[in-house]
Amino acid sequence: MINKNHCLTLDEQDPLAPLRQQFALPEGVIYLDGNSLGARPLASLERARQVIEQEWGDGLIRSWNSAGWRDLPLRLGDRLAPLIGAGAGEVVITDTTSINLFKVLSAALQVQAERAPQRRVIVSESSNFPTDLYIVEGLTQLLQRGYSLRLVDSPEQIPAAIDQDTAVVLLTHVNYKTGYMHDMQAVTGLIHEAGALSIWDLAHSAGAVPVALTQSGADYAIGCTYKYLNGGPGSQAFAWVAPTLCDLVTQPLSGWFGHARQFDMATHYEPSSGIARYLCGTQPITSLAMVECGLEIFEQTDMQSLRRKSLALTDLFIQLVEQRCAGHDLKLVTPRDHAKRGSHVSFEHPEGYAVIQALIARGVIGDYREPRIMRFGFTPLYTRFSEVWDAVQILGEILDQKTWAQAQFQVRHSVT
Repeated sequence: MINKNHCLTLDEQDPLAPLRQQFALPEGVIYLDGNSLGARPLASLERARQVIEQEWGDGLIRSWNSAGWRDLPLRLGDRLAPLIGAGAGEVVITDTTSINLFKVLSAALQVQAERAPQRRVIVSESSNFPTDLYIVEGLTQLLQRGYSLRLVDSPEQIPAAIDQDTAVVLLTHVNYKTGYMHDMQAVTGLIHEAGALSIWDLAHSAGAVPVALTQSGADYAIGCTYKYLNGGPGSQAFAWVAPTLCDLVTQPLSGWFGHARQFDMATHYEPSSGIARYLCGTQPITSLAMVECGLEIFEQTDMQSLRRKSLALTDLFIQLVEQRCAGHDLKLVTPRDHAKRGSHVSFEHPEGYAVIQALIARGVIGDYREPRIMRFGFTPLYTRFSEVWDAVQILGEILDQKTWAQAQFQVRHSVT
């Protein structure tokens, strides 16, 4: 039986423990929702002050040159690239995940329209994050070329769903509900054998698990920076395109920041070469600058070390929940297999929403996703092993005492 002293010893032996001191974490709160919104790096407050007071306040418009605002999306992309197995000059941080998916999906369909115009099927999972599926629906309706979306209900169904009609396969590397992690290299190989192109959503992967885009032979990838990368609420997303594909077509959101000679003010659009063509409009510099603070912390460690701690944290959580909360109608939906698990753990419970609300009231912050799924994110940069112990004890008390049944915890908020 595991006890708290064991967890405290793990904290003492944790080589990543000092990194926690670089985050603003409120006292009395156990934060297990970094998979939805990462904690604030302490450095971000001073960085925001610098951007607002000095670069904007004193530098004014000169800061597009003197403070490097113009090149910030590419410079930040280069700092992110090692975390996702990409090369320098291959990643751009800009816009939102949804907008970037619109760009890369449009590009992938253009490539396939030239190579194999008969391919009109886009394959994805029914459990993919909804915005990805909505973007597919919207784009295919806009194009009006007979494209269709083919959804599978489990990872095991993916190989059979990819055939001679498939143009693109869009998958989230780590499932936002279950935490299931695809074998990117193996699945990309299947996609390519069928003559299709791959798009990987890394929203729950970047900064959480090692990713090897180049090594896996991936074609396109997008993701956000406000989860494990700790860029701040709604911080800019990123896009990556394999260099062999990048210059083949022009993405449709052809704004002036993606122009080859932006300040020629030409009346005709000529795209930049490389990933810069995936830029669109003027960048929100104050928000974008915050992303750098999170990336700087990652440069003090490596993804292999973070992965080891992530697996240790999630293993501990699963074991403790099953030890402390047995008999409470909890169902683990996250894979036990390390090779198939991301960095969050999900349990089903018939009153999952109310249980999460009761946990939040006790200072343990997780979140809820339909249907009946309680999610708990484990961020190796700042989550302690002893916090895992404390969180499970509080969960057990709530389930034992049926605290979740109180009326205040039954009220549905707009954000769950």
